Amino acid sequence: MRRRPEISSEKPSAASQEPSSESEIDQKDAGAKVRVNSPRRSPFVFLTLFALTVYSSWSVYQHQFQSLPAPITAEQAGKRGFSEIEALKHVQALTDLGPHSVGSDALDLALEYVLEAAKNIKEKAHWEVDVDVEAFHVRSGANQMAGGLFMGKTLLYSDLNHVVLRILPKFESEAAQNAILVSSHIDTVFSTGGAGDCSSCIAVMLELARGISQWAGFKHAVIFLFNTGEEEGLNGAHSFVTQHPWNETVRMAIDLEAMGIGGKSGIFQAGPHPWAIENFASVAKYPSGQIIAQDFFSSGAIKSATDFQIYKEVAGLSGLDFAYTDNSAVYHTKNDKLELLKPGSLQHLGENMLSFLIHSAASPHLPKGNAMEQEENKGQNAAIFFDILGTYMVVFRQNFANMLYNSVIIQSLLIWITSLLMGGYPAAVSLALSCLSIILMWILALGFSVLIAFILPLVSSSPVPYVANPWLVVGLFAAPALLGALTGQHLGYLFLQTYLSTVYSKRKLLSPAVQADLIKLESERWIYKAGSVQWLILLAMGNYYKIRSSYLALVWLVPPTFAYGLLEATLSPARLPKPLKLATLLMGLAVPILISAGIFIQLAGTVIGTMVRFDRNPGSTPEWLGNVIIAAFIAAVICLTLVYLLSYVHLSGAKRSIVLATCLLFGLSFTAVFLGIVPPFTEDTARAVNVVHVVDTTGIFEGKRDISSYVSLFSTTPGKLNKEVEQIKEGLNCGRNKVVDFVAFSVKYGCWTYDDTEDGWSESDIPLLHVYRDVKKKARITRVSVDTKGSIRWVLAINTEEIEDFRFEDNSEELVQSGIKSGVDGWHIIQFSGGKHSPTIFNLTLIWKSEFMQSAHKVDGQRGEQRPLLKLRTDWNRLTPKTEMVLEKLPSWCSLFGKSTSPHTLAFLTSLPVDF
Repeated sequence: MRRRPEISSEKPSAASQEPSSESEIDQKDAGAKVRVNSPRRSPFVFLTLFALTVYSSWSVYQHQFQSLPAPITAEQAGKRGFSEIEALKHVQALTDLGPHSVGSDALDLALEYVLEAAKNIKEKAHWEVDVDVEAFHVRSGANQMAGGLFMGKTLLYSDLNHVVLRILPKFESEAAQNAILVSSHIDTVFSTGGAGDCSSCIAVMLELARGISQWAGFKHAVIFLFNTGEEEGLNGAHSFVTQHPWNETVRMAIDLEAMGIGGKSGIFQAGPHPWAIENFASVAKYPSGQIIAQDFFSSGAIKSATDFQIYKEVAGLSGLDFAYTDNSAVYHTKNDKLELLKPGSLQHLGENMLSFLIHSAASPHLPKGNAMEQEENKGQNAAIFFDILGTYMVVFRQNFANMLYNSVIIQSLLIWITSLLMGGYPAAVSLALSCLSIILMWILALGFSVLIAFILPLVSSSPVPYVANPWLVVGLFAAPALLGALTGQHLGYLFLQTYLSTVYSKRKLLSPAVQADLIKLESERWIYKAGSVQWLILLAMGNYYKIRSSYLALVWLVPPTFAYGLLEATLSPARLPKPLKLATLLMGLAVPILISAGIFIQLAGTVIGTMVRFDRNPGSTPEWLGNVIIAAFIAAVICLTLVYLLSYVHLSGAKRSIVLATCLLFGLSFTAVFLGIVPPFTEDTARAVNVVHVVDTTGIFEGKRDISSYVSLFSTTPGKLNKEVEQIKEGLNCGRNKVVDFVAFSVKYGCWTYDDTEDGWSESDIPLLHVYRDVKKKARITRVSVDTKGSIRWVLAINTEEIEDFRFEDNSEELVQSGIKSGVDGWHIIQFSGGKHSPTIFNLTLIWKSEFMQSAHKVDGQRGEQRPLLKLRTDWNRLTPKTEMVLEKLPSWCSLFGKSTSPHTLAFLTSLPVDF
């Protein structure tokens, strides 16, 4: 028997040496007949694989996120079931009221409707169940959370009203002391009727309460909190957990929210105690939730907050936070309407919640608050969760994840060390060059897609032309990223071939033709294995920093590696490399696609929707920045997920087809954008704008009236407003030469007009900041009267470069006590909102920093002027004639946008200088 020459520098294949069905090259070398499988792979095979991967990914997404249960009627649901048809009646009734923001007549009507519905539930409840209904009024309160969006802020509220409904069994003496809280908010922002955010949530809660009131045998109470003030800073939840007598009985909190309209309401925050998510996973009919959404949300990538933050941080509770995220571009705009609510959305959430609440309320115990705080501090038992196709949810704890990840990391390192020791120096260099191919793949994929991100604002009427048609990002960003990834990996493949040819050239047993074929086969294998290296690195980093969504790295590392080890690898150094089997790829990618494909697509859609409100300080961010973020995200997903598949292309003739297809797809998408064939916004997916009549007395103090009145038009959606102004006209001028400081944020690019702006407001509406006492001793103390002139929604900024501490009170009580106050960019913000009977005159006591006499007055970099001591903005939800005229001519593709910091349609600005 002749000895087969040792020629491979990688871990050779364990495949049989019998001739395959593929064409072979017979070559006689040194008296030996060496058979090498042809390195050519049919382009049709690769293109079929690529098409299958795309189709499978889209199918997973459709089943996981778009497949909804059919709505059922009250008769089909029965007394104890959940009916979407009935819930939709509540949504219809609430949205018919129009926008119902805090302090509005419409909110009073919405509260009356919810209260009457709650009383009706009480009247029809099961005889073994007690139902308590309460209209809960809050006189005032202050929320001073230090983290996230609330850093450097104090949120004040007054005259808020909520509806509280409690269901508890009659014959369980301890039930009232152990309650599950289900919460959502009735109020909306001023710009929308809020079908999704959050009339749909209120409707689900009312239908849930009706169904649960017909059950008996519970051991715990269930409290439904229909709060107001959430849109102004989570004030409703804060008032309940700090002032309501039932707050001490709550053991677990469930919050229902919406960041879009309809679709599947999934869990995007859970914990800190894992009890809730573990029990939800065991009983939910259509479980939906992703830990990656929690990581994404908690990172601050999405600038938002929910009542769950109050329940977790202020009340020390654990629980679940649900949210609708489909069509997130309509969030807080006119298009948050019932017509866009997908059928089955409420049925999905309702049936999940009903099963979970029935199970939890009948459980022998609920986790206690102190235990939850301990779990949060310890962190080892925090839950990691994700659903598979929306039918099964996987939940495991962080301590198990640590053991699993460490085991996989150690085993992977041992395998690589063994392989490199067997392969020697050539194997180490081959690994380095194959990793270089991954690096080049990343560089070129990011480079190509980000380049387009920079170009788009120059050629399109909008820097974000894909908002109304998200599929455009496939052609605009995914196609260039794929082309870059293929180019980069192929360059690395060629470098690897060059090196291996020098290694093989030193071996004289094989002819040059056979060596060339073997080099191609071995290069392909190294490129495939390098894909697992990037996932191994990500797993190690995620494990070190305790990133809970690191399970995705595990999923993309283990199955492809296992498939390669099972079907390709061998410990025999005498084996010749063969082409990678198609079975290896199919087996390796099946599980990763099943678990993660839908997540990546859904996450991309959510990020695209947020572009509508991306520029929180209009004009402060480059127009290309949002594009760069989306392009980088898409390029990263392509590099991470297609690394194994692309390793198969180098031996096929499909490279040219892929290049042509990607160029054609990009060309068509780019042409559609350039020519305006596809509009960036539509009536149902509108651009977010604000139209505000501003009365500005900033810098004017006590009697010196130099009032500036104008209408301001600005947008949180990146891009110029030229097209909108052309349609509106009304004398609007646009540019960056007029910065408007709205206290909570600044507008650095916008449009304005001074024409016909003297009507619709009065000088008696202008707020006053009056210094009535200023004591300059060891510690300088200044007392200021703040008169909002009837406004019940206002924002006050205090200069923390001059002021060390402050106290704030109305005529009857102290709202903010003295103590350490944080600031952001040199300002501490007091944000106030309340009902119609809220106070409008306040007293502010300022305690100056001791070095105030020695310190030079700071200069505001935006204006080149001295920073004021105080800045105040008061809001009115009324239209002046000029504002009404602009709104009537506002294009259909635009919508007013509201958030807690945005002004209403009439705003007054004033300030108090440092040297008053």
